[in-house]
Amino acid sequence: MPAAKIHATAIIDATAELDSSVEVGPYSIIGAKVKIDAGTRIAGHVMINGQTVIGKNNHIFQYSSLGEAPQDKKYNGEPTLLEIGDNNTIREFCTFNRGTVQAKNTTKIGNDNWIMAYVHIAHDCQIANHTILANNTSLAGHVDVDDYAILGGFTLIHQFCKVGAHVITAVGSVVFKDIPPYVTAAGYDAKPHGINAEGLKRRGYSAESILQIKRAYKALYRNGLSLEAAKVELASMQKATPEIGLLTDFLNTSTRGIVR
Repeated sequence: MPAAKIHATAIIDATAELDSSVEVGPYSIIGAKVKIDAGTRIAGHVMINGQTVIGKNNHIFQYSSLGEAPQDKKYNGEPTLLEIGDNNTIREFCTFNRGTVQAKNTTKIGNDNWIMAYVHIAHDCQIANHTILANNTSLAGHVDVDDYAILGGFTLIHQFCKVGAHVITAVGSVVFKDIPPYVTAAGYDAKPHGINAEGLKRRGYSAESILQIKRAYKALYRNGLSLEAAKVELASMQKATPEIGLLTDFLNTSTRGIVR
């Protein structure tokens, strides 16, 4: 690898595999068996440990700790994984832990995510693509976050919760249940407050699709239906508006119940 890409004070384990275009800043430490693909930039004072695989064109800012052992008392040194995809921005002081063998074995971050300062992603979390995790967001173990979700600053997500696609949470939200796709949630504990209409507009959803998603939200939350009755109503609506399929699929796989 060209010497100009690796600062003289950085420490790179002999078994780490870095593409020749990877940049590593001063005093960063890249541990054993770490793999980093082309175009990724690592600032100073970053620690990357464990069996961590990082894709292309990521930008990792200073003082982050990635791939450290999970904060789980069951963990006993097993060789678990952290996988990070392509084109992610990871700001200062982020902490991402590896998975556990009792669960998915892997903590996974997808592509094109914007992860702000002091975000914690615990063991076995699965982050999809195009998400935004604002400053001081913390995800307990086993949390799933779907595409285009936006978690406001200081959002806290309880273990095993799922956050659906296109969800947005307000600053300081504390989430104990699953949040269905399209929903805006806020509070402690978090409650639904309509749909993320502005986000859907930005992503090219038509006015008619957004109107039908609003109607689906009303069926789920405003019409006095039981959850099972709402599922039947949504399944009927899905025939004319395929986008509602995200809601029906999510509700059918939720295990913790949904925010109400």
